[in-house]
Amino acid sequence: MTTYFNYPPPELQDELRRIANAIVAPGKGILAADESVATMGKRLQDIGVENTEENRRLYRQLLFSTDPKVGENISGVILFHETLYQKADDGTPFVELLKKRGIIPGIKVDKGVVPLFGSEDECTTQGLDDLAQRCAQYKKDGCDFAKWRCVLKIGKNTPSYQAILENANVLARYASICQSQRIVPIVEPEVLPDGDHDLDRAQKVTETVLAAVYKALNDHHVFLEGTLLKPNMVTAGQSCSKKYNYEDNARATVLALSRTVPAAVPGVTFLSGGQSEEDASVNLDAINKIQGPKPWVLTFSYGRALQASVLKAWQGKAENVKAGQEELIKRAKANGLAAVGKYAAGSITSKAGDSSLFIKNHAY
Repeated sequence: MTTYFNYPPPELQDELRRIANAIVAPGKGILAADESVATMGKRLQDIGVENTEENRRLYRQLLFSTDPKVGENISGVILFHETLYQKADDGTPFVELLKKRGIIPGIKVDKGVVPLFGSEDECTTQGLDDLAQRCAQYKKDGCDFAKWRCVLKIGKNTPSYQAILENANVLARYASICQSQRIVPIVEPEVLPDGDHDLDRAQKVTETVLAAVYKALNDHHVFLEGTLLKPNMVTAGQSCSKKYNYEDNARATVLALSRTVPAAVPGVTFLSGGQSEEDASVNLDAINKIQGPKPWVLTFSYGRALQASVLKAWQGKAENVKAGQEELIKRAKANGLAAVGKYAAGSITSKAGDSSLFIKNHAY
């Protein structure tokens, strides 16, 4: 094994570092609005709205035309390919709407989860083949960061060595390609919450997965200061009979990270993983309050946990746009406070606050 290799040139390092640090600025986090056409269809179906390109555009316009004060707590937005090229009613590209609010546009670049042959219902993620060309184009079109999601499942025999290794290497190759095109990669190895496993098992699996991911990133000479991690919080399985409190989750999460994530990584932007909006905020707050070594910024990259109340308020009606935007501002504020350990549970109410957002087997 050779130890002669090159990190990116200094000017590229500076650019990647600057973008990553801006995304995890104090009290700020990411709105994940990168739902695919099919996933967005399910969200719209829940409120009785037809899944057309125009309705998807109207909903994303609601999000991105929210009062500029939303930029106080939202630093970046992850877009889906379709959304990146859509415009507001007045012809303003969505990318410009975001930049005017001081929000950094990002893009989902994976092409979805596929079965891992020979495994026990495990999966990997596809989309590496033309990734460099796509990233080059996305950079030209205004995106400064990207996201790639891999999925691992906890079962009696899973995640397997096969799945852990394959997904770690896919994430490392993705991260390397992104950096070559001046895009900050968000590395997302999601351990699903499905199952009846306890908190200890969830922690051990998360540690094992993250250790493999950072070994692969090291093998591929990825510049860690120009990356972000998007992991699951460590929580017991959805069907676990034993109940844990927020502090238990926080302690397990910080311990898992401290054992596996290098201090060079600027920030950890947690996914909400089907938690209710309120639980996602309170768990993040508890993580930031817990004692222990935390050399990274610990913040949010939420999809459902920032949008459930927005959709509930909007209902696909033009007269409800303002109400939907107010819900987004409230949830962004709650999570911005949680990201600095200053959120008081229940202090910011919203329309879907305590509703479970769990989706069974949310792999595909």
